[in-house]
Amino acid sequence: MTRLCVVGGGRMGRALVSGLLRSGWIEPSEIAIAERYEAARADLQHRFPDVEVSGDVVPAGSAVLAVKPPDAPEATEMMRKQGINRVVSIVAGVKISVLQFHLGESAVVLRAMPNLPAVVGAAASGLAGGPTATEEDYSWAEAVLSAFGVVARVPEPLLDAVTGLSGSGPAYVLVLTEALIEAGVLQGLDREVSRLLAIQTLLGTARMMSELGDTAEDLRARVTSPGGTTAAALRELERAGFRSAVVEAVAAATARSRELGQQTH
Repeated sequence: MTRLCVVGGGRMGRALVSGLLRSGWIEPSEIAIAERYEAARADLQHRFPDVEVSGDVVPAGSAVLAVKPPDAPEATEMMRKQGINRVVSIVAGVKISVLQFHLGESAVVLRAMPNLPAVVGAAASGLAGGPTATEEDYSWAEAVLSAFGVVARVPEPLLDAVTGLSGSGPAYVLVLTEALIEAGVLQGLDREVSRLLAIQTLLGTARMMSELGDTAEDLRARVTSPGGTTAAALRELERAGFRSAVVEAVAAATARSRELGQQTH
């Protein structure tokens, strides 16, 4: 039997399969991709020539659900009919209770919220488990999701906050990047030079936080000399309400995620 069936071969499904194969966690012969659209199947077969690509869900030990929200009920019914009893869903907004209803009470259901950097193997994912999930099931799901980034366990109600912070977070960082690039151009830099410097500044800062282990506050203090250029810039950001705007943006995205989840059910 196939070890893992990835149901849905869209952007996230492709990213996950790429990561799993690249990491060596699974062999191509042990994984299958179920994709309903013929054109998408042809693309998947080209990308993953040694992986089974099917128009239907195939029997498997476990599965990842990576379809669009409206397709989740039908997909989970197909998984149940194929005897798949453990699933991690990366479908936005569809609650564990809904998936459990379609898969059956004995099924193990976990739900994750990865973000767009999954496509380059740098996702941030929140992971929640249903009532039947054991520590072994959590470890399995973390191993799968780690193929395209980092994973943090949270209670299911906090997945909305994960959506507000890291799910929508890339957009906040991209707006900041756009502003930095434009600001550099306005100060006389060539646009490509400004783009290069802005992107590397973001990458370098993220690496410092990740690799040095210092807090954001400590690193900010280290780069801010009293009466210097950075202090002058930060004073303007505080005056413009930058910090408050970020907090309110995450709150708004979290609230909207809750609303969408209620509409889905």
